[in-house]
Order: sequence, then C-alpha cells, then structure tokens
Amino acid sequence: MTESNLKQKTAKGLLWGGIGSGGMQLLNLAFGIILSRILSPGDYGVVGALTVFSAVATIFSESGFTLAIVNRKNISDTDYSSVFWFNLVVGAFFYTILFFLAEPIARFYRTPDMVPLARFLFLSFFIGAIGTAPSGMLLRNLKIKQRSQCLLAAVAASGIAGVGFALAGYGYWGIAVQTVIYSLTYNALLWRVAHWRPSFKFSMTSIRSMLPFSVKQMAVALFTHFNNNFFAVLLGRFYGMVKTGYYTQGNKWTTMGSSILSSMIYSVGQPVMRQTTDDPERLRRVFRKMLSFVAFFSFPAMFGLGIISREFIVIAVTDKWLPAVAVMQILCVGSAFLPITTLYGNLFNSINRPGIYMWNTIAVGSVQTILAIVTYRFGLNIMLTAYVITNIAWLSVWQYFAWRSIRIRLREVLADTVPYMAVAASVMTIAIMAATPVTNIILSLIIKIAVAAVLYFTTMWLSGSAILRETISYLRKKK
Repeated sequence: MTESNLKQKTAKGLLWGGIGSGGMQLLNLAFGIILSRILSPGDYGVVGALTVFSAVATIFSESGFTLAIVNRKNISDTDYSSVFWFNLVVGAFFYTILFFLAEPIARFYRTPDMVPLARFLFLSFFIGAIGTAPSGMLLRNLKIKQRSQCLLAAVAASGIAGVGFALAGYGYWGIAVQTVIYSLTYNALLWRVAHWRPSFKFSMTSIRSMLPFSVKQMAVALFTHFNNNFFAVLLGRFYGMVKTGYYTQGNKWTTMGSSILSSMIYSVGQPVMRQTTDDPERLRRVFRKMLSFVAFFSFPAMFGLGIISREFIVIAVTDKWLPAVAVMQILCVGSAFLPITTLYGNLFNSINRPGIYMWNTIAVGSVQTILAIVTYRFGLNIMLTAYVITNIAWLSVWQYFAWRSIRIRLREVLADTVPYMAVAASVMTIAIMAATPVTNIILSLIIKIAVAAVLYFTTMWLSGSAILRETISYLRKKK
C-alpha cells in the first residue's frame, strides 16, 4: 500500500473510530445519567462486583483471536471458521462453569440475590464469543465505519432496554439487561455487515498456528481486566456494595472518556502499522504521528474531564454520587496516558513481538495488585493514586522496549507528547482559577469548558501544531 493510500485509510479509520466510540460514549452518557438517577449506589455495586468474573470469562472465550486474525499475514475461510467453532465451544464451557459458580460467588459477597443475576449477566460473554471471527474480519480490513455503526445501534437498543427495566422498578436488573442486550445486538449486527458465514471446516492446525500470538493477547487482556476490576472485588468484600458503587460510578465516567481515543487507536493502530513493518523508517514515522495524535487529544480531554468532575457528577447524577468525584479526578490523570500504552501495545503486536506486550502487562499488573493489597487499608483514594502512578511510571519501560525494537529515541517520544501535556495542564489550571469565584455550579462548568477549550485551541494554532492543522484540513475535505 502506498504512503498516500495508507495515510488516507488511517485518517478514515481514525475518523470513524472516533465517531463510533464518541457516539457510543455519548449514548452511554445519556443512558448512564438516567440510570444513575433511578438506581442506587448499591445497585451499581452488585453488578460491578460481578464484572470481574464476566470479564475474565470474556477473555477466555475470545481467546485473543481477534488480534490474531488481524496480525495473520495470509488468512483463509478455514481459519475464520476454525476460530468461530473454537470460540463457540470455549464460550459454552466457561458459561457452564460460571453458571454453577453463581451460588459460591453470591456467598462470597454475602448477597444471595446475586445468583439469578449472575447467571443472566454471564450470558453476555457467551454471546460475545460467537462474534470474534466477524469482528476480526472487519478490523483486519479496516472496515471501521461498519463496526462503528454496529456499536452505535447496539448501544442505543441496549440503553433503551436497560432504562425501561429500571423505570419498571427492577433495580440492578436494568444494568444487567442493558449489558446482555448490547452483546446480543452488537454481535448480530457484526454477522450481518461482515457478509460471512462459517463453514463446517475446522482445522486444529490453523488454531495452533495462531495460538502463540493469541495466547499472549489473552494474557494481556486477562491482566488488564483483572486490574480494572480488582478494586471492585476488594471493595465489595471489605467495604460493602455502597462503596463499591461509588468506585464503579467514578470509574465508569472516566472510562467513557479515555476509551474514545483508546478505541480509535485499537481500531487502526495495529492494522496500519502491520503494513509498514517491512520499512522500519516508515514504521517509526507512522508511530510518531499516531503518538502526537494521541497526546494532542488525550491530555486536554482527560485533564478537562478531571477539572469538571464535581460539576458533572452533581448536574448529571445528583449529589448522592459526590464521593465518586475524587475517584474520577484521580483516574482522569492516569487515563490521559492510557492511549499511549495502547499504542505501544499495537506497535509490539504489529512487529510480531507480542511477548513484550504480554510480559510488560503482567509485570505492571502484578505491581499494581501488590500495591492495592498493601494500601487498601488506607482507603480507596490512596489505592487509586498508587495504581495511577505505577501506570505512568511504567511508560519508561514501554519506551525502553520500543527503542530496542524500532530504535525510536526517548527524546523523540518526549517531543511528540510533553508539549501537549504541558499546555493541557496549564490551560486547565487557568480554567480552574477563572471559575473559582463562581458559586453557581452550571456557570462554573460552562466557564471551565469555555476557557480551557479556547486557550488550548488558540495555543495550538499559534504554535503551529501540525496535528491541529492536518485534522482541520481533513475534516474540510470530508465536508
């Protein structure tokens, strides 16, 4: 693929990845606000405590084959069919196990009502297992637009269903229904737009050839989900469901913000970089361009969400959720750096070094788990701060392996990221100072957003930011 075609596909993929993920998060925001006003912290805590189990089962059911399909140099219909049948069997196996483990899980949390809820909620990962092959097919061929449309439709349908159940008085079942309907709708639409049906061919040779890569992806996903949900397990066991609900709420809104960029990078990062691995210099250029893109958007977006967290929580979901504000503020700082970690992972996968991605993820996850166990007695905020600091500090380790792999220098990475971080931090500080005298919470929100947005855009324009000018130029052409 030529440089021009690759650049065009990358821009289109990022655009549609942003539309899909951004639209999904806006819909989730709207439905989340409605559900948060109807439901209690305890309702969120019950579902949040089960998330770690369904997340682990999802990882084993998908088995890392989505990215294995993307990374495969040549792929056949037998490969796709083999992945489908393999994941179907694995998904059924893990659902059966968790079905019978529902009662022990409920006893662990001292919440007997969890049993039917868990058995219903766990259906979502079994349904997701059958969508691995078509999802990998669309991702491999950079059909980001089609995937984004499936996402938006699934979020809309599941959100309406979840809100309907909550309004009818079913409590936390509204969240569970939303989760299962989303999985069902999204995977059904994936099958429709992929225009593919499995044959009855199954090749264990095909599965074995992808396993070295897929197992490493599975290990990465396992540790990532474990870290993301470990706090919910710890809090649910030692502090009760209300405290867990506050954490789940704060984490949910933060994740909505950070996942927009992470999803965009996930959608195009590995497929695009995979096509440049034969030319190291070109690969470095692509990586640095994506790194600048991530830094340009991620730092102002997540720092900005952090400074308006109090106003957002009070206005959107009422002051009954105020304890979630501190959770959001801490996680927003860490989440500003998460898309950079995602990009490093895409780099190592694209050059067929998934072991680096896997062992780094396991190492940082292990450190964070140890710190959580050591610090949980000091409170949630201390636990989260240790978690965030570890993630940020570990970027130096990611960079070391990037230098070893493609010879990209630290000073190049800093030049592509630090200016955006510094400007974002500065304008957010000014925005906070501008809103400090204001007592009206809505006016305070408006002032912070307006001051931060205007100052950031103006600073980037006056400094001649290439990412800003290229983004404006591309959007004008599309228009």
